[in-house]
This record gives sequence, C-alpha cells and structure tokens, in this order.
Amino acid sequence: MTEALELLRNHLQSPIDPNESAMASDAIAFIGLHPDCLVRTCIPGHLTGSAFVVNAARTRTLLTLHRKLGPWLNPGGHADGDPDLPAVGLREAREESGLSSVRLVSGKLLDFDRHWIPERKAEPGHFHYDFRFLCEADDGEALGISEESVDLAWFELGEVAALNPSESMRRLVEKCRAGNC
Repeated sequence: MTEALELLRNHLQSPIDPNESAMASDAIAFIGLHPDCLVRTCIPGHLTGSAFVVNAARTRTLLTLHRKLGPWLNPGGHADGDPDLPAVGLREAREESGLSSVRLVSGKLLDFDRHWIPERKAEPGHFHYDFRFLCEADDGEALGISEESVDLAWFELGEVAALNPSESMRRLVEKCRAGNC
C-alpha cells in the first residue's frame, strides 16, 4: 500500500482539477480502511492500473471498446494483488492491445480516477480506484484484440470526446494537449 499512497500524495502536489483531487484524497482514505484493496475480493472497491497509450508524436491514443462496460476506454485492469501499479498499467496495455512496443513513459501518475462498476451476475457493484500512467507505443504496429474488447483502434486526440464524452476521458486528453504527455 505504501507505493500507492506515495503515488497519490505526489500526484496531489501537482496541478490537478478539484474533482481529481477529491477522488485522490478519497482513495488515500479508502486505502487506509481497506488493507485488502489490491484484490478483487475487496467488495467496496479495489485498485486498478491503466495506461493512456499515445503514439510518439502524442497526436493519437489507443482505445479499446470494452466488452463488459461498453464505451471506448483506455486499457487497464485489476491489480490482482500487485502493488506495482505502473507495472499493472503496462501489463494491461500489453495484454489488451497485443503491442510489444508499449513502454511506460513515467512511473508518475498521469491521472487518477474513481469510477463505479455496476453489478454483474454474482459480482456486486463497486468502485475502481484507477491509477493511470502514460505509455507510448508504435501506432504502426499491428493490434491484437483481447477477449476483453469488442474492438481496438488508434484515434486522433480530437476524436476521443465523440467516442467517450466522460469527464474522465476528457481530462486525459486535456493533460496530453497541455504537454503533460
């Protein structure tokens, strides 16, 4: 948990909007209350790692049309007990894209998001406390769609809002356009 708390505390020192700051502060409290927050069996929620994958020119991003949740999203997934959240984000980007060129640009948080995952079958609704890291990949490399996706594609940053108008995705694009990528 120490690594996750350090990432969040450092992120709170950077210029972030009030909503992201509130989510990161809530996550610090959540981690303090739930020592099992790295595993899916933590029912109120759990930590996840994701990647905002961009090309070298920082003009395009890789999105997956998520099979279970529906919208176009950046790749990511469960920590499954791994406290190295930058490595989780990188692993998920590789697994969900089939790209061997994906690399972590920085172990610092690019963004933090908390989002609700609705109830499904035997799984109750819960929160994902998502640690989001910047990754880079060759946008000319062939993609490999995983079981978790309906589709996978590179999009110009300006196209993202039409695909997924959420505040969360908007924030990622704005950070990249502001030179944080």
